[in-house]
Amino acid sequence: MSQLNFFRSFLRGREPQPRAALEFLRYIGPGILVTVGFIDPGNWAANVAAGSGFGYSLLWIVTLSTVMLVLLQHNAAHLGIATGLCLSEAATEHLPAWLSRTLQVSALGAAASTALAEILGAAIALQILFRLPLPVGGALAAAFSLWALLTNSYRKLEKWIIAFVSLIGFSFLFELSLVKVPWDQALKGWVVPTVPEGSMLIVMSVLGAVVMPHNLFLHSEVIQSREWHLLDESAIRKQLRYEWMDTIFSMGIGWAINSAMVLLAAATFFSAGIRVTELEQAEKLLRPLLGNAAALVFSLALLFSGLSSSVTAGMAGGSIMAGIFREAYNIRDRHSRFGVFLTLGTGCLVLFFVKDPFSGLLFSQMLLSIQLPVTIVCQILLTSSRKVMGRFANSFLDNVLLWGIALVVTALNLMLLFS
Repeated sequence: MSQLNFFRSFLRGREPQPRAALEFLRYIGPGILVTVGFIDPGNWAANVAAGSGFGYSLLWIVTLSTVMLVLLQHNAAHLGIATGLCLSEAATEHLPAWLSRTLQVSALGAAASTALAEILGAAIALQILFRLPLPVGGALAAAFSLWALLTNSYRKLEKWIIAFVSLIGFSFLFELSLVKVPWDQALKGWVVPTVPEGSMLIVMSVLGAVVMPHNLFLHSEVIQSREWHLLDESAIRKQLRYEWMDTIFSMGIGWAINSAMVLLAAATFFSAGIRVTELEQAEKLLRPLLGNAAALVFSLALLFSGLSSSVTAGMAGGSIMAGIFREAYNIRDRHSRFGVFLTLGTGCLVLFFVKDPFSGLLFSQMLLSIQLPVTIVCQILLTSSRKVMGRFANSFLDNVLLWGIALVVTALNLMLLFS
């Protein structure tokens, strides 16, 4: 069944609405777990750079990226629900060896690049709050993530992540309440695409920060762990319908938070003619402009963002590595543990060689956008195959939308290369 039909069937109310609403609440979790990955410190850097450098004109890339993200994440979850395989397992099982290894090795690199951004963001927050050197803060953030992954189940992690996302969301609501936003300019920025001169790196950084390759692996892993593929066809279709709504709901939260970052940077810095080149600089500038409370909330939200998203990056790396050996993610298994340690360890190690943290955050997100077409193409090949998906293979409309996204991402990467 196509994604459009899922939405229609939900709207038609095949179940009584009160019951449907209560049922939906049971399925919130996997989408939120993924959402924290695209409100991570890399997003903070990209969004602050977009807002402070170009005002409200790049809000459209947040909107476009989120629409693409909803379709891609649902498609990845679709794979997990219908087959009981995560994206990495399915690639090993059904794609040619050269293609699956290209996907998995490059995805591990993307996960490590993501982990670098998460750990670096948390380290920056700890430096602002407690004056800790970046390497020390990074080591503490990586240690926290390892502890969380080694001692908690999916369900416990989901609760942690939901709490962190809530705190980040409330933080930005508080920040936005302190500034005046010209909503006519913001509305235009959300829907009218423009690429101001010199903005291509920021455009690609925002894209890579929202549509993140490791999140596609993570979503399919978290969903397949619930073993819904063992149910009958009607039950599977029901899971798909609720997962679709969970994805829209969760990604919508992410869109709002990312938009709030751009709005805050535009209203605070761009309007004052200040171009932010460091997250520490943003915190220092917020203090005289909006007060000590705003600066403190900014720092705490950055810390929550870095810690929670580094956990999901490590989990994604473990899932990718386990899939190479045809295994599901299990932190007690040596392959999964190796993937987690490789992802977080690489991110932490590279931190020692980063001279410009803000540029490091931006370029880490750009690297994600460069790897993204590989993951998207492989995912479409798998989910459009009846051999893999059976009667749950992508519909014609699904494939048109997904291949369209692949072309847009590839075109943007070519524009970055030529720019």
